[in-house]
Amino acid sequence: MFPTLTWYVACTADEINEKPLGRTICNQAIVFYRPQPGQVAAVEDFCPHRGAPLSLGTVCEGKLVCGYHGLEMGCDGKTVAMPGQRVGGFPAIRSFPVVERYGFIWVWPGDKTKADPALIPHMVWYDNPEWAYGGGLYHVKANYKLMVDNLMDLTHETYVHSTSIGQKEIDETPCKTTVNGDEVVTSRFMENIIAPPFWKAALRAKGLADDVPVDRWQICRFTPPSHIMIEVGVAHAGHGGYDAPAEHKVYSVVTDFITPETDTSMHYFWGMARQFNPGDKALTAQIREGQGKIFAEDMEMLERQQKNISAFPDRKLLMLNIDTGGVQSRKVIDRVIAAEQAVVA
Repeated sequence: MFPTLTWYVACTADEINEKPLGRTICNQAIVFYRPQPGQVAAVEDFCPHRGAPLSLGTVCEGKLVCGYHGLEMGCDGKTVAMPGQRVGGFPAIRSFPVVERYGFIWVWPGDKTKADPALIPHMVWYDNPEWAYGGGLYHVKANYKLMVDNLMDLTHETYVHSTSIGQKEIDETPCKTTVNGDEVVTSRFMENIIAPPFWKAALRAKGLADDVPVDRWQICRFTPPSHIMIEVGVAHAGHGGYDAPAEHKVYSVVTDFITPETDTSMHYFWGMARQFNPGDKALTAQIREGQGKIFAEDMEMLERQQKNISAFPDRKLLMLNIDTGGVQSRKVIDRVIAAEQAVVA
């Protein structure tokens, strides 16, 4: 089950052009389209005539036209017209609240009367000249909670990402977990270590020495339904670590929007917003490529993990100290779902 009275990233803004886009969110097939430039709409991906996917149709004069028999659909889910037919009695299909913000299309899959755009998390890096951002999308054949586990426990970096961001000091440094209402925070601060390859490259990109000891930090912040922001960076040792002045550190926020597709698949919108060399487009592309490779390593692991879990559904998994962040995040998700069900009941 999934939280539904909440906003999920459905797609990036540039994924919707003159053609409609079909995407499954929380087991619901939805079609997204632009009735007019700068506008976005979303309805069930189901033509009320013969059940054809409306995403296989076209957009014409603001209406979504079914590619099977030409039925024309309005943004509210009501049939507007159909060649040679009276459509006044056609049943309406469901429409969904959608908002375009921060370069994403956000969808509210639950009760539309409760949708509040103010609940969309604020992205300080968007359209901000002090920041640069690059990201992408992976379709992952695994339950979305497995990605939450993965990102709230970064000890796996030592093993899964040994050639880029992993290092033994991650294993050796205790991780602290705190719960503040619906927010779960895991943090790890490593002092006087040598930076791994990814962060050495980041230091060089800013003109800082990469062969001296650094202080490194990882602060993972989970908020429901399944958003995780991770503050990461390194600073030359002795300058205050996380609180070091900007001239002595490289600092970024890894953005993770995890949108459930089905019980065993997800849409994973990943990215990195950084505060060093924001105007360097080549660096943005380089970091995006490197980060994409890192997340591809996660994807392989999670998909194989899901196959094992699906094959042996009755096997109980161990919960260790390093799993605390993921365990607490799952408790928040379960609490949100229970609260929604209580309202419906």
